Amino acid sequence: MSQPIQKIAPIGEERDKELLKSATTYVYVNHNGFDLIAHVFFPETPSSTSRPAIVFFHGGFWDVSMLPQFVPHAHHFTSRGMVAISFEYRVSSKHQSTPTDAIDDSIFALNWLNSRAGELGIDLTKMVFSGAAGGAYLALLLGMRKEKDLSPPFRPKALILFSALVNTTPKGQHSERFPSKKISTKLSPTQLVRRKLPPMIFFHGTSDRVTPYSEIVTFCRRMRWRGNRCKFFDFNGSEHSFFNFNVSHSNFELTINAADRFLVDLGILEEQPEETYEVREI
Repeated sequence: MSQPIQKIAPIGEERDKELLKSATTYVYVNHNGFDLIAHVFFPETPSSTSRPAIVFFHGGFWDVSMLPQFVPHAHHFTSRGMVAISFEYRVSSKHQSTPTDAIDDSIFALNWLNSRAGELGIDLTKMVFSGAAGGAYLALLLGMRKEKDLSPPFRPKALILFSALVNTTPKGQHSERFPSKKISTKLSPTQLVRRKLPPMIFFHGTSDRVTPYSEIVTFCRRMRWRGNRCKFFDFNGSEHSFFNFNVSHSNFELTINAADRFLVDLGILEEQPEETYEVREI
């Protein structure tokens, strides 16, 4: 049985430590003596049954660790009865790693979840994957895996994606970060679109210069054409980091409310009374 660890490695600023201290921390894998941590946020109210869970992969394009990014989101969803898990993964600034290393870590993370589901009290049939930018890319790859690659053998019930990277082909972004153009193309979410994929919800700024807005429009159009559920909320004039709690509290509230509504509609969360949603879907 995996045991919570009492301390985590320094993550830099005192503010980040303060934000993460409400999580229970576990080592989910060790690479050459370096522990990678799963930060698990549990609801305050105990439950005798398994709970739905949401997994977060932070942004930073595999270069820097941005673990506190999803702490506000984790607190929201734990207040709604979910278990929230934010995973560290290797980044180039610490580990001289590549995007494929981050992908490998995301698989290690799922294997760890699969083996610890009972201990954590989570229902693997009600898993939600979420992420931002390069972390959204990881969530997409995990959610869009083909049957032959399904190890561990479970898919997310839904994906919640912020300023997502969806195209790593040579015509997209960050292809040069991969070992070859062939690999970057094979591992591009744009190449994995097909029927019977999990429902997805995207939040994106129309002025995003890092992960172009037009890529998401095209991606969702292709998803819908194949009969998949793909909701898309745009934020006019907003740039890449618009949704973060420390950037715009208003946009944070709008996106978290719409994501909550999305999970209610899918039957993952129960309805909340007197909710309001003001974002524009296209």
